[in-house]
Amino acid sequence: MKYCVLIIDGASGLPLPERSGKTSLELAYTPNLDAMAKEGMVGLCRTVPLGMEPSSACACMSVLGYDPEVYYRGRSAIEARSMGIPLSQGEVIFRCNLVAVRGGRMWDYSSGHISTAEAQALITALEENLGSDDVHFYPGVSYRHLCRLRGREDTLLATCTPPHDIPGKPISEFLPKGSGSELLCDLMRRSEVVLGNHPVNVERRSRGDISATMIWLFWGSGQVPDMPAFPQIYGINAALTSGVDLLRGLGQMVGMDILDIMGVTDGLDNDYSAQVAGALRALDDHDLVVIHVEAPDEAAHAGSIDDKVEGIQRIDREVVSQLRFWRGDSLRVLVMPDHPTPVETRTQSPDPVPFMLWGDGFRDNGAQRFTEAEGQKTGLFLDPAYSIMSRLIRLQSVID
Repeated sequence: MKYCVLIIDGASGLPLPERSGKTSLELAYTPNLDAMAKEGMVGLCRTVPLGMEPSSACACMSVLGYDPEVYYRGRSAIEARSMGIPLSQGEVIFRCNLVAVRGGRMWDYSSGHISTAEAQALITALEENLGSDDVHFYPGVSYRHLCRLRGREDTLLATCTPPHDIPGKPISEFLPKGSGSELLCDLMRRSEVVLGNHPVNVERRSRGDISATMIWLFWGSGQVPDMPAFPQIYGINAALTSGVDLLRGLGQMVGMDILDIMGVTDGLDNDYSAQVAGALRALDDHDLVVIHVEAPDEAAHAGSIDDKVEGIQRIDREVVSQLRFWRGDSLRVLVMPDHPTPVETRTQSPDPVPFMLWGDGFRDNGAQRFTEAEGQKTGLFLDPAYSIMSRLIRLQSVID
């Protein structure tokens, strides 16, 4: 028996008034997902425990079969693990986004989805100009980077707001506040001088692209959780493919092999066919593979209904079709978003998400499509969600 977990990041959402009250999943043409939904078990589950932040770090921990109430210690430390950045006693790490601010308002949380090569040049300049023995900047992917601070654990007490939560809003109302916030705000202000006339930004403006005007620090964390290895808990080995450091970090922390597949990105330009092909090849010497696709979440953060729908449709057409008609060993599949990302709010929500268990041993329970409404209609609800991995692998009754 082989297993596949397909995480369609942020695909779930709310009914869209401008699209006849349909969600993005309902708007999308998904013949493969819908055919599998008619054959498998569909329901809803709560991936984010009540009171916890509705981030991919917390939600994906649940999907991978780990209780976030036990193991979650902050997102940035997980990304640091993926990037090979060690954290010593007295050190803390913050997500450091390259953002675009115009007229004092958050214009673009991703600086126009700046390329990784351009972003690395900007982060290098920040390290050269603002870095010190106690402050270091590390380049990541696209707009997502990290800043490590030494001797300033007080910054973990600061109240910080993710930039994708405040599109179009005055940034003065959402700058870090409280203990340790002075240092964070100072680095953010000083970054404007470094980035303003950097050649990368000059070139981007000349092309009509959005330039990165400053950094935005948030999601601070101070330790990497000690998590038991996936084979230790579930008795099988696993691999993971993703275009973002967060998922790669989570995979590393639980002993999954990380697949390096050419063309895998965090956006609509992701090579979906290459990603699923590489994942299925990994099943030659792994029992389970996790395929994480970020594109729907990025589109929702950008407020684009059409791009979110297109991302979902491409996943169905290029990824799900390959799982549905795979000719290898018997295959069980879990498909689900990690969390909703409604286009209207442009940020993550803690609401339950639809899930589907398909393959040997799973019988249909009446769903006609893979959507939020169909999941609710079946009456099947899982809480906590981290139990879902056991249900996939061990065929544990979904109603126990």
